[in-house]
Amino acid sequence: MSYCLKQCAKLLRNLQILSPRRYLSQEVLRNASVLGIETSCDDTGCAVVDMTGKILGESLHSQNAVHVRYGGVNPLIANELHRRNIEQAVAEALENSNLTVDDIDAIAVTTRPGMLMSLQVGVKYAKYLARKHNKPLIPIHHMEAHALVVRVSQDVPFPYLSLLISGGHCLLAVVKDVDEFYLLGKSLDNAPGEVLDKGARRMKLKNIPTYSQMAGGRAIELAAKHCKDPDLFRFPLPLAKYRDCNFSFSGLKDALDRNLMKKELEHGVMGDGIIPEVNELCAAYQLAVAEHIAHRTERAVIFCEKNTLLGEYRNLVVSGGVACNDFIYKSLQVVTKKLGYEVYRPPPRLCTDNGVMIAWNGIEKLRKPCGIIADIPISSIEPVAPLGNSLINEVKQSNLPVRVSRLRKMCL
Repeated sequence: MSYCLKQCAKLLRNLQILSPRRYLSQEVLRNASVLGIETSCDDTGCAVVDMTGKILGESLHSQNAVHVRYGGVNPLIANELHRRNIEQAVAEALENSNLTVDDIDAIAVTTRPGMLMSLQVGVKYAKYLARKHNKPLIPIHHMEAHALVVRVSQDVPFPYLSLLISGGHCLLAVVKDVDEFYLLGKSLDNAPGEVLDKGARRMKLKNIPTYSQMAGGRAIELAAKHCKDPDLFRFPLPLAKYRDCNFSFSGLKDALDRNLMKKELEHGVMGDGIIPEVNELCAAYQLAVAEHIAHRTERAVIFCEKNTLLGEYRNLVVSGGVACNDFIYKSLQVVTKKLGYEVYRPPPRLCTDNGVMIAWNGIEKLRKPCGIIADIPISSIEPVAPLGNSLINEVKQSNLPVRVSRLRKMCL
């Protein structure tokens, strides 16, 4: 019986939620700093951020050059590289901040969503540091961190509309507060970064020396700038008849394959050969992705207006790796400008996965009683995790018509 009681007591301690204002004094909170650890996918990112949003130190070990050779992220290789890099990445971030772990007030770490084996590396190391140095832990939702990181460098008040576009996600959500999110739309199949990367691989852009070491989406963006005939290829608008804010990119990927096969047959291109119109195909493909994103985002803005979800504010924040694509970002500016909205995005280096966004999310949680915890059970890691409360059905029921904003002129 006593053994069972001890085990129950241990479990309660591990799951205990502590108010940051109870755990940390007011004086400490005013000068608090958080170490952030990010290992949700293929980048090992660490950073130290203080209460003012000042980035005291950071480190990022990218695996992109390795995974490009495989045409996508290999989970086993990502796990091994995270294990190899995590200690050095944390040490570099601390050294750059002129602090030690003992000087840090809390450790924030990504626990969801992401690749299981990658998440485990970051959480296990964070738990090790927390036990060794007696520090509290702050579990972080990866997509929430993407949505909030803009506030490190720009004064964007709550609430605002957030568009999160990356290689693994495509989400539209209202950000009411640090811990209050309302999901308006999500991808039903592929994410935009995924279809751009796969499209680049299908077009064999890595066989062009200029693009051989680039991520596929970046290669498409640069190749599209050399387009001479933006009307050469046409792509359908996905989900045009569905009046919601969900996304679907798989049809665009199939349309790309059909266009490419037609041109390869026409020119007799085989093997590693590249069609002469590859720049035009890249431009049309990128345009189709941008128009689809802009179309669904415009409906989200209208839904927010109709239901006064944003109060007096009219702000859209776009983040995630695909937010680095200037063409897609400008297409969102075009659409939202006519609605009287401002569009914000974090600096490009903070759009992709990084330790700063995790540390900053920890700071945001320290500022209000969201709670910090004594320990993070490994079983609490969630490879798949929803973002906030879903309003997707409410959007569908609103049945809001939105005319397509054609953005082809941006290719010229």
